[in-house]
Amino acid sequence: MSIPSKYDAKSVENKWYDYWMKHNYFHSEPDEREPYTIVIPPPNVTGVLHMGHMLNNTIQDVLIRRARLQGKNACWVPGTDHASIATEAKVVAKLKAQGIDKNDLTRDEFLKHAWDWTHEYGGVILEQLKKLGCSCDWDRTKFTMDDDMSEAVIKVFVDLYNKGLIYRGYRMVNWDPEAKTTLSDEEVIYEEKQGNLYYLKYKIEGSDDTLTIATTRPETIFGDTAICINPNDERFVHLRGKKAIVPICNRVIPIIEDDYVDLEFGTGCLKVTPAHDENDKMLGDKHNLEVVDIFNEDATLNSYGLHYEGQDRFAVRKAIAKELEENGVLVKTETHINKVGTSERTKAVIEPRLSDQWFLKMEDLVKPAIEAVLGEDADIKLFPKKFENTYRHWMENIRDWNISRQLLWGQQIPAFYYGDGKEDFVVAETIEDAVKLAQDKTGNSSLKAEDLRQETDALDTWFSSWLWPMSVFDGIRNPENKDIKYYYPTNDLVTGPDILFFWVARMIIAGYEYKDEKPFQNVYLTGLVRDKQRRKMSKSLGNSPDALKLIEEYSADGVRVGLLLSSAAGNDLLFDESLCQQGKGFGNKIWNAYRLVDGWEVSESIEQPEASKIAIEWYESKFQKALIEIEDHFSKYRLSDALMAIYKLIYDDFCGWLLEMVKPAYQQPIDAKTYNAIISIFEDNLKIVHPFMPFLTEDLWHYIKDRTPEEALIVASWPTTKAINETLISEFDFASEVISGIRTIRKEKNIAFKDAIGFSVINNEKASTTFDAIIQKMGNLEAIEYVDEAVEGALTFRVKSNEYFVPMVGAIDVEAEIKKLTEELNYTEGFLKSVQKKLSNDRFVNNAPEQVVASEKKKEADALAKIETIKASLASMQ
Repeated sequence: MSIPSKYDAKSVENKWYDYWMKHNYFHSEPDEREPYTIVIPPPNVTGVLHMGHMLNNTIQDVLIRRARLQGKNACWVPGTDHASIATEAKVVAKLKAQGIDKNDLTRDEFLKHAWDWTHEYGGVILEQLKKLGCSCDWDRTKFTMDDDMSEAVIKVFVDLYNKGLIYRGYRMVNWDPEAKTTLSDEEVIYEEKQGNLYYLKYKIEGSDDTLTIATTRPETIFGDTAICINPNDERFVHLRGKKAIVPICNRVIPIIEDDYVDLEFGTGCLKVTPAHDENDKMLGDKHNLEVVDIFNEDATLNSYGLHYEGQDRFAVRKAIAKELEENGVLVKTETHINKVGTSERTKAVIEPRLSDQWFLKMEDLVKPAIEAVLGEDADIKLFPKKFENTYRHWMENIRDWNISRQLLWGQQIPAFYYGDGKEDFVVAETIEDAVKLAQDKTGNSSLKAEDLRQETDALDTWFSSWLWPMSVFDGIRNPENKDIKYYYPTNDLVTGPDILFFWVARMIIAGYEYKDEKPFQNVYLTGLVRDKQRRKMSKSLGNSPDALKLIEEYSADGVRVGLLLSSAAGNDLLFDESLCQQGKGFGNKIWNAYRLVDGWEVSESIEQPEASKIAIEWYESKFQKALIEIEDHFSKYRLSDALMAIYKLIYDDFCGWLLEMVKPAYQQPIDAKTYNAIISIFEDNLKIVHPFMPFLTEDLWHYIKDRTPEEALIVASWPTTKAINETLISEFDFASEVISGIRTIRKEKNIAFKDAIGFSVINNEKASTTFDAIIQKMGNLEAIEYVDEAVEGALTFRVKSNEYFVPMVGAIDVEAEIKKLTEELNYTEGFLKSVQKKLSNDRFVNNAPEQVVASEKKKEADALAKIETIKASLASMQ
């Protein structure tokens, strides 16, 4: 089958992905082989492919394809996350566009809309991953809201509750007023923002005195229930035991004393708003203060806000500042920088809010997970290692996890209320079990299912995804099944450092709690994809290219190479489309290399030339040396370095040198022994490139010869390491410099390559003659003559201390050459003088950085050597 002149990526990609799917290469079942398992970080079910996904999943596919070539039973489990906040927001927006209010729907009615949305848009991203070449086991695709996955989540909740680790508590939580749900501390992003510090006067009851407080949130005065002063502050001794009057609402509140107040900040007087600040809540509890909640769930003011009722908090902030100023209450305003918490999902400013929520106690649960990563005999390794410090900080400062969300989309918390009291509930996996527990707890055997009402809150999305490595293999519901026993613990996890705590740490915690074992061995943390200006790629900035358009333009293989060429582990990737062009160019180089080989006529009757024999031996050693380097890079998760080693090996050594060394003369056949060796080498090259460029390599693999499905490249064998001839590699490095010297002379003197030239050597280095046949072929030399003295009337160059002579041929204008060399000599001598002047200046030598002085000394040595060579050339011509 003849190979087309150009590589048609689109048809090749469709052809081979269909072929791989048809022959079930991606599917894995437990067998006698060593398993190699990756579980995908499940993207949001409503998501589409972006640059971060492209990088993350390319890395996973490289690892899984290499493991498959190594003969391991490779299993890459794909799936999606129900992403409760993001998905519910999209469903609510869609309903709103249809004139439907979420609050007018029952839970079941809303969930039907959510499932319709999921079935329509969910899984788009998984289909897009196929375009990238991802070899996931699609038969194992999971969704965090699948029935079996949800059952596992509920089972774990009930178990942790029965262990006394889950409790319901009235706490200050992070409230997202846009999503109208609580968030865990880790879902809040703190940003420095410029605001104002407002100085307000409060009257003292029964006198004309006032006190001044400073606040960044004047709209919260409606929730003030005390003013606090430091008992050690002599400025306010006269206020002890008195009461203040809150402006506008005229509430009379006590002046309390507590050394929590910072004497240096603001005015030294602190307004206490227990419903809207965590520290104020602690003060309120300590001093038994009233709690006045002034906000609705959407952060508009409620009836406590008086004439501002129904208005947004930020609109009220502006309006109330104006009213306070008009009333003579606002003393002054200063600009002020403070950290503002925003929702990771909706970007809304977080509101501290008191609420009944469900929490998971973390203090004891984290201990095995800390030891697993940071202990002396750590079971889990983070790459790069620098993230261990981040992990340590989070885990050693962990707080109880708020696992409830005021959402409908998600696993509904399995708590069932049978009375009006806060403690009148039972926790059970099913309503039947709940009825029995409620009957036992109350002693009322007549209780029925309809007498119970289930908790309306759903569980945090992360409470399902923290079970992912176990639940995808049904390891929670059926801990003894064959899949969980075979595939768990998994091998590598590839994800971003931004979810190191959200997801990675929690999976480790869950793994030790439910399997008493690590969930994975290695965590490869990728960097963020940034543009050339170092900005994070995002839709809002408009700097993120369309992933599928990139694939269309540069091919899937080109994009994969482009992404990985600039992606060192844990470091941000500065994405530049030219890298994808470079990846595409690399593919074309390999394609054309095979076209060259495929075009050779092969003869069984020709003896193998010595040059070809040596060249093949050299490349085989070079390949083996590169293979060891590649394996080392893989072991350290330096995939970009592994790819660069492969790139140089194939681009420079194979295409640039080997094929040139063995290719037959124009319109002449090649000997069969050399041809077969080149094909074998080419196949090994394709094997090591395959994980990075699966489509191109599979296509070429089948052009080389007809293969059965069992012989496809995707299931071939990774090359094995063999002995390396280091001497041969070193001798070639020397010989390549000689060849470059000959080529330079030919180029500078316009000597056509078809014209054979004479060549003599003074072998001062006692260099090996192993590569003489190659030097002769690559330089088109009549012969290589070893001499003891300089050859008169010849052009010269040096490699180390060896001198090489090319006799001048008739085409050279000797006079012009002498003139050119004389000009070059004069320039070089002038340059040498300027360098030596610098080096003779003691002030320069003593004060300049060491590397600068060393650089000047090297310039001096190079100039001296060049002058000697030019003088020798002139002498030979004169």
